[in-house]
Amino acid sequence: MLSGFKKFLMRGNVLDLAVAVVVGAAFTAIVNSFVKDLINPLIAAIVGKPDFSHLKLNIGSGTLTYGDFLNAVISFLLIAAVIYFLVITPYERITARFTTPEETKLRECPECLSEIPKAAVRCRHCTAQVSPMT
Repeated sequence: MLSGFKKFLMRGNVLDLAVAVVVGAAFTAIVNSFVKDLINPLIAAIVGKPDFSHLKLNIGSGTLTYGDFLNAVISFLLIAAVIYFLVITPYERITARFTTPEETKLRECPECLSEIPKAAVRCRHCTAQVSPMT
């Protein structure tokens, strides 16, 4: 019983997931700090105070505090922008430098425009005879 549990814990994907959660939590703190301490003050300097929590709508005896919702939406958009421009875009540029494009093994049939292997001498769809590509 315990040996199965040990095997489960020692599988690579469980350990990778555990590491990803820990690193993700630490990275969340960095991104939140970046947005709160650097981006929000810049927006405040340009537009004014970037806090909408004071916005409320009174309907009868109830109060809708839509300002908190706006704060959450703006915070999400800022965090998404930071992740995209400071993590995703540089990562894609770096990986594009180190990966070679995979050569396709297919081509179009000149008769029916379906995909056929490059070495084919006859199209499997329309049976047209085609010259093999090298």
